[in-house]
Amino acid sequence: MELKEKQIKILEVAVELFKEKGYVGSSMRDLATKLNIKAASLYAHIRSKEEILEWICFGVAHDFFKKLKEVKNTEVSAHEKLNLFIDNHLSIVLKNRDVTHIYSNEWKHLEERLPEFVSLRKNYQQEVEQLISDIYKAENWELKSPAFTTRFILHTLNNSYFWFKRNTESTSEITDEIRDKILYGLLGNQK
Repeated sequence: MELKEKQIKILEVAVELFKEKGYVGSSMRDLATKLNIKAASLYAHIRSKEEILEWICFGVAHDFFKKLKEVKNTEVSAHEKLNLFIDNHLSIVLKNRDVTHIYSNEWKHLEERLPEFVSLRKNYQQEVEQLISDIYKAENWELKSPAFTTRFILHTLNNSYFWFKRNTESTSEITDEIRDKILYGLLGNQK
């Protein structure tokens, strides 16, 4: 999805607005006011508020799939592959916490493309579950519930932006802390 310069500006302001008022509480008039333009002028650049939500949700999903593909195509040990997956996923989550918050919490308000997005999320979860199952198998680790473990890891990673204050800890420190908790909290120290 390639956005034009004006659409990028609209998206940036919409992210601020959705953070402030939530997706449902935000209107096109609110967005136009923040952009200092007339509401009718917005329609020259976007078709609806939902289109902005689509840009966010499908854009983040695209980033997750791209990073997952990189992990799958990397020739490293299974343990290193799990580290890389966690690092890559967190890099997206922590890159823009407001966008992540919208992606994680407002996707339910997609209307036209909701079934497509739900399918995309399920597909990602299945691919991650397969990756985790393969990693556990390669390391001879016991995995009692691949689906639960995957949901636990993804939920932890996707909501990690809540736990840290902005500007107080670096992304690498956050990533290291979460990676250690996931790896050793679930596995014990099995280096």
